[in-house]
Amino acid sequence: MNLLKTIAICFLINFTLLPYAYADLAMTNVYGRDVVSLNGQWDAIIDPTGIGDWRKVWEERKPAKKTDFFEYSFDGGPSLTVPGSFNTQLPEITFLEGTVWYKKTFTAQPSKHKRLFLHFGGVNYQATVYLNGNKIGDHEGGFTPFQFEITDTIRNGENTVIVKADNRRLKDGLPGLGYDWFNYGGITRDVHLVKTNRSFIEDYSIQLKSHSLDEVEGWVKVVGDKPSQTVEIVIPELNISHRAKTNDKGLAKVNFKSEFDLWSPQNPRLYQVIIKTETDTVSETIGFRSIEVSGTKILLNGESIFLKGVNIHEENPLTAAKAVSEADARLLLTWAKDLGCNIVRLAHYPHNEYMAKLADEMGLMVWVELPVYQQIEFSAPGMKEKMDLMLTEMIRRDRNRSSVVIWSLSNETYDFTPQRNEMLAEIAKTTKRLDDTRLITSVINNQGYDNNTVNVWDTLYRHFDILSINEYLGWYVPWQGKPEDTKWKLSINNKPVFISEFGGEALYGSNFGPKDEAAYWSEEYQERIYKDQVKMFANTPNLVGVAPWLLVDYRSLGRMHPVYQQGWNRKGLLSDKGERKKAWHVMKTYFDNVENSLLK
Repeated sequence: MNLLKTIAICFLINFTLLPYAYADLAMTNVYGRDVVSLNGQWDAIIDPTGIGDWRKVWEERKPAKKTDFFEYSFDGGPSLTVPGSFNTQLPEITFLEGTVWYKKTFTAQPSKHKRLFLHFGGVNYQATVYLNGNKIGDHEGGFTPFQFEITDTIRNGENTVIVKADNRRLKDGLPGLGYDWFNYGGITRDVHLVKTNRSFIEDYSIQLKSHSLDEVEGWVKVVGDKPSQTVEIVIPELNISHRAKTNDKGLAKVNFKSEFDLWSPQNPRLYQVIIKTETDTVSETIGFRSIEVSGTKILLNGESIFLKGVNIHEENPLTAAKAVSEADARLLLTWAKDLGCNIVRLAHYPHNEYMAKLADEMGLMVWVELPVYQQIEFSAPGMKEKMDLMLTEMIRRDRNRSSVVIWSLSNETYDFTPQRNEMLAEIAKTTKRLDDTRLITSVINNQGYDNNTVNVWDTLYRHFDILSINEYLGWYVPWQGKPEDTKWKLSINNKPVFISEFGGEALYGSNFGPKDEAAYWSEEYQERIYKDQVKMFANTPNLVGVAPWLLVDYRSLGRMHPVYQQGWNRKGLLSDKGERKKAWHVMKTYFDNVENSLLK
């Protein structure tokens, strides 16, 4: 399929999703635009019963007569910091799963020569947005960006935006009712007022062509009243100035060659890439690299690589709050680098845009994942459209990040779930149509274990590049023999294998009790699990990487042991204070030596 057909399919998908995607798809590279931050303090109304819709709080009505009164007001109420979770700012709503209304007043100066957009990096889970008392749209999904054009509705001078943020879990949501992390609600990512010209660069893909190390094959999309324009791609350091023409739909094909200093964890090389049209200019730092599968190997820039990974949740444990800032992202990624990682799995949803941007700079590959998790209702009406939309939003935001090498489409879904196989197979095809320059996978944990043999039988793997397996031998499942004697039975034996989760829980400082009893939650027991896993890895066929669960302890209300957990998942290699558990050193040693052992 040629490039223009691929892009046409992408836009066709977008338009067919309109009944579900009331918000506009967010423009790419918002941080490279002319923006005004709306972050900071927002007035709030806490609405645990959900009565705010009935009272129409967005109208902000005021008493006009002596007998008038209204049972709501933003005046005199609490304020909340945006970005941030409402659960971690007001103690009385720590466990709220419901509605909080946000209000922000800002000034604007509209111009007939400019367009204005409200851009949200993420609101969990459902958002309804009002401007000056009028509804401008909805968005569903807590982890991907969206925007609304307000060019024709903005006022000159003072304006008010009100956001209804509702983090209630939904049976037909993404994720669904059950998941093993804290349900942080609210406006959890940056909010911007974006100003563009009447015609502007909405989206673009400037990446190496699949299977190539020197050829860029991409496109630029211009929207507005002048779709037919000349496009120029400039990379000053390479003396590249490539020109192309958009068609009458505003789409320009981009294709050129150069000798790139390729991006890798050892050499996180980034270039300034400038995209120019007759009406707009956008600049971004972009790296160029190739990622592909060859038989049972993963090749980065044509060379075999072992993926030394770790799982990360979007949480700063030192504050017990949602990770929302660049500093939060740098803290987590620095810890991963200290462990010796070359890849991070961002579980189990797209994380803040800062994560991928910093990973580009720091030399960490990134695995980005859709929140299609365990109890997902694949057969629910509209589920396919929701998944398509979230997939499109995820890829659209991060498609120019050299660090992002894997799109993961689900975690721990089950063969017996109605329409699971058909839906994930179709989503896999859609992903490759949207972006064929990265690997795709889905994570499965339904393998059997009998007679010290791991039976990886699920046929869903045939639709993906990598067999990704979650296994908790030594924790949820006892060893049946010596770890080093573990055998593997792969239903598909010609693809690379990645152990995407393993480990066990330990409370930092719990260094007492028998070392071979899990019930004491000791560091020694967790350490034993890791040592046994390392022994098993040496005999795991087609193994291309591992990622322990997980980097650092994180909040999860389903973890109810009053002594050892207290609402935290304690599988971290680091404690909630960043302290290194004994298992951390096992993993560090393994990562420091694994590539040398593979070369023997």
